[in-house]
Amino acid sequence: MNQTTYSAQQLPIMEEFYSLQGEGFHTGEAAYFVRVGGCKIGCPFCDVKESWNDKNHPLTSVNEIIHRIKQSPTKNVILTGGEPMLYNLSYLCEKLQEQGVNRFLETSGSERLSGQWEWICVSPKRKAPVLPEFYPIANELKVIVEDPSDFDRAEEVAALMHNKTLLYLQAEWSKQEEITPLIIDYILHHPQWKISLQTHKFIHIR
Repeated sequence: MNQTTYSAQQLPIMEEFYSLQGEGFHTGEAAYFVRVGGCKIGCPFCDVKESWNDKNHPLTSVNEIIHRIKQSPTKNVILTGGEPMLYNLSYLCEKLQEQGVNRFLETSGSERLSGQWEWICVSPKRKAPVLPEFYPIANELKVIVEDPSDFDRAEEVAALMHNKTLLYLQAEWSKQEEITPLIIDYILHHPQWKISLQTHKFIHIR
């Protein structure tokens, strides 16, 4: 499974939906979400494990996806997964750009980049290092904190990013009551970081 496996005009889509962005810099903004199937990493805490196997999700015409996006009231589209960068998203980005649609990417940064993006959020995973091509272009770094050792990992990755990358720490959801106070304390001592809350889960939306 890689960018050459699929045509740029078809993608294995798990789901599409219109909602609010719940995390990071764009929290609270309306957006059309496109979730692709397929992921090589398999984080134990992943809340969309059903996205991992790309073969479980039907190949969908990119033109059909674009048509549905155009019917939504928003001009913001978020590509998430799974791992979107397993696929060539150049055609999708090109056509959305022609429509004046803002293209936001959620990625682990572990697969090579394709497409043109207004916003790139890199959320690194323990088992998959971020590729150097993301260091100078990531708008947002969002590190999921499972235990205190993740603070050191967050600093290691942040040191590689450019100086305008926004830095976020987010508690792993099943441990958020335990981890959130640690994040708050860490940020008070390291104010270059901000907290990211999964607000969509608190307000019970997708």
